[in-house]
Amino acid sequence: MKIWFDITNSPHINMFYDLIRDLEQEGHTIIITSRPLANTVALLDQRGLKHTVVGEHYGKNFYRKIMGYPVRVMQLRRFLKNLAPDLAISQSSFHSPVAARLLGIPSIYMNDNEHAMGNIPAFICATRILVPEFLSTKKIIKQGGGKKKIIKYPGVKEGIYLWQTWLPEQNSFQSNGSGRKTIYIRPEPRTAQYYKGGLNFLDNVIVDLKGKYKVTILTRDKEQLKYYNTAKFEGVSVPDKPSLFNDIARDCLVFIGAGGTMTREMAVIGIPTISVYQDELLDVDRYLIEQGLMKHMPDISTEKALDYIGQHESKPPNRELLIKGRESYNLIKSVIKEIGKK
Repeated sequence: MKIWFDITNSPHINMFYDLIRDLEQEGHTIIITSRPLANTVALLDQRGLKHTVVGEHYGKNFYRKIMGYPVRVMQLRRFLKNLAPDLAISQSSFHSPVAARLLGIPSIYMNDNEHAMGNIPAFICATRILVPEFLSTKKIIKQGGGKKKIIKYPGVKEGIYLWQTWLPEQNSFQSNGSGRKTIYIRPEPRTAQYYKGGLNFLDNVIVDLKGKYKVTILTRDKEQLKYYNTAKFEGVSVPDKPSLFNDIARDCLVFIGAGGTMTREMAVIGIPTISVYQDELLDVDRYLIEQGLMKHMPDISTEKALDYIGQHESKPPNRELLIKGRESYNLIKSVIKEIGKK
C-alpha cells in the first residue's frame, strides 16, 4: 500500500516514527506531508523522515484559520492526486480526512483533544476514528463522529510510542532522578484555536527559579523564542533548535508544562510533572491527574513550585500505561491491515 501521513505538529513525529519505519520494512510506500508549525519541519529533518511541506499555519486568529482551512485541504488534494495514496493516517490533522475523502481513499483519524473545533469535519469524513479509552463517546458523536467509526485504544496516545524505549526492564533512565539538574518549562500553546488561557503567566516563576536551579525553556515558536531571549530571562537556557526527548528526560529534575503532549510524556515516564494549563482540561489530562502522575497547578507560584520540587523525585515509568501503549500500537497496525484488505 501507499500510506500517507500528514504530520502537522511536532509531537506527531515521535508518535508515528516507529510505525512509519515498521510499515516501510513491511514493504509499504510512505508519503509524508507536513506544515511549518512549531518545530515540525526541523524535527522531521532531524529524524531523517523525507517529507514535503504543504501549506502553512494560520496562527491564532480564528478567521484566518477558517479561511486557510479549505486552502490547505485543496493544496493537499492537488499534491497527492498523482501520487495516488491508498490510505491516510493522521493525529489531529483536521485536513487529512477531508482531503482523503476528496481523493476517494479511506482515512484513519486519531485525536485525544475533544475541544478542537477541527474535529468536526475530520470526524465526519474519517473512515475510522481512534481515540483513547477514557474519552467520552458522546463528545465524539456530538462533533460528528459516527458511533460505528469509533475505535477506542487502551491508555494514552503517548504510550503508543514511548513503550518501545521505556518499557524494557533494562531501561537506564529508570532511576530516582539523582544527577538530574534542570527544570524544563514548556510555555502555553498561544496559537492554538482551543486555548483561551493566560499568556506569559510563568514569567515571575521563571525569573525566581533561575536563581536556584538550571532552567531551560522549550519554546513552541519563533515568537516565544524571541520573547524568552530578552534580558529579563538572562541566565535561562532557551534552545533555538529542538532537543531530543531522551536528552531532556535524562536531565529533567521537574517538568512544568502549560498543557500539550510533552507534559503528558514526562508524566508517563515518571518525571515529576506540573501542568499549569489555564483553560478547561482535556479528558486525558484529567485521567493522568487522577492517576497521580501529574499535578495540576494553574495558579502556580514560586513558593508552590519549590514546595513541589522539594517533595517529589522521579519514579520508574508507568508500566501499565506502557503495556497499554504496546497494545494500542498493535491495534493501529491491525486497523491499517483491515482497511488495506478492502
